[in-house]
Amino acid sequence: MAEFTRQRGKRQEDSGLGSILDVLLANARLVLGVSGAAVLAIATLAVKRLIDRATSPRDEGDPKAEQKTLEESWQDLALIKATPKPPKKQRREDLSEPLLSPARPPAPGEACKPSVCSAPSEPRVEASPPRCLTLQEKLLSHYSSQLAVPEVQASLAPQLARSICAQLQNFLQSKCPELPFGSLFLSGPLLDGLGALVADHVHLMLPVVLDATLWSLIPGDDTVVRNPQYWMIKRTDLEYFPRGRSPWDRFIVGRYLSSNALNETLHKMLVASINWPAIGSLLGSVIHPVVASRELKLEVKHDQVKLSITLFPVVEMEDKVLLAAPPEGLVENLWLESFYRAEVLKVEELDAGDSGARQHCLRILNSICKNHPALHKLSGSPLTHVVLHLSATSLDWAEESLADRFQQVLEELVGYLEKGVLPSYFNHKINLFCDLLEEEIDEMGFMLYKAVSEPELLLTEK
Repeated sequence: MAEFTRQRGKRQEDSGLGSILDVLLANARLVLGVSGAAVLAIATLAVKRLIDRATSPRDEGDPKAEQKTLEESWQDLALIKATPKPPKKQRREDLSEPLLSPARPPAPGEACKPSVCSAPSEPRVEASPPRCLTLQEKLLSHYSSQLAVPEVQASLAPQLARSICAQLQNFLQSKCPELPFGSLFLSGPLLDGLGALVADHVHLMLPVVLDATLWSLIPGDDTVVRNPQYWMIKRTDLEYFPRGRSPWDRFIVGRYLSSNALNETLHKMLVASINWPAIGSLLGSVIHPVVASRELKLEVKHDQVKLSITLFPVVEMEDKVLLAAPPEGLVENLWLESFYRAEVLKVEELDAGDSGARQHCLRILNSICKNHPALHKLSGSPLTHVVLHLSATSLDWAEESLADRFQQVLEELVGYLEKGVLPSYFNHKINLFCDLLEEEIDEMGFMLYKAVSEPELLLTEK
């Protein structure tokens, strides 16, 4: 009875386990498909047989039965190991694409479409990440790409300016033979190479020849403006050499040679007396004077170049170069001392002495400041004087050190702007920032202060 009860319980357990397995297999076909259900069925059968033998009574006294049981166990284990693994589900890159439907035989009358082999896709070449340029490389790239004057402009602009210079010289000799003007000559960054971005501007220097026995210079400190950069030219010995002895006496105002009076006379000549349409036609260009400008300025338009020419009367006495460029205001007798020629010669001399890159550095700085709305008043002479000051302490100006010197110039500029004083290299009494407003100094100082830690800002901002 006990044996019967044990076998009945075993059959019920087997029946319950079989029902569970049947349900699993039936559902497996729906979930896993035919091949997956077959794999699961084989594995389940092998496991079931192992369970049956483990729970069935063993004939301990029959060695053949034990051997048979052991062989069947290894066969079932081998059956499990040999069960083929279900294929992995294909990964869908795009969930919007439908799953592949099982292949079906073609319907009667339906022609088999030949499979089209798509062309092998070209291997994707991954773009290498952009290389980060150093400040040195960016400066040299800016110099070569932004500062090179086109060859046509570089040759045509000076040629046009010299032709206009010759025409103006002939006119002055015929119109004002009594005035001893010297030979006109060209000047400016285009010819001297310190800041030309394009061949768009030339200075035309008109020498005013004075008799040193009749004229003397009054230092700027002794003038009414108390500015050492401006000088006055005084007519001397009027009791021995009365007015009219010098041809320039007609431009005297209060015993001083008036730069304003000379400029006004020349302005009238440029606007009303010279036949610029005829000269322009002869040179294949259109030339007209700028009427509203305080400066003596000509605008030249050619098919290949546009040129602005500024005329400066210049007096050279006692090793001084004075321009007829008075400050705005009521004072009209002042002459501005120019250091441009001395600046160019000194920079060239220093670069020739150590094969330096000062001219490269200045051209880059001038191009940046000229085109920057907050820094344009720094271009020209102030930058040159900063470089000259720095050359006295920093001796390595080789091209390999361009980035270091460039950043050092910015630091020096910030220091000068903080003080509001930039002393002239040739005369420390002259403050080259004296004409700047406090708001302009603050704006330039703030911009350059940011650029000291990130100089690339100046190469990208416009």
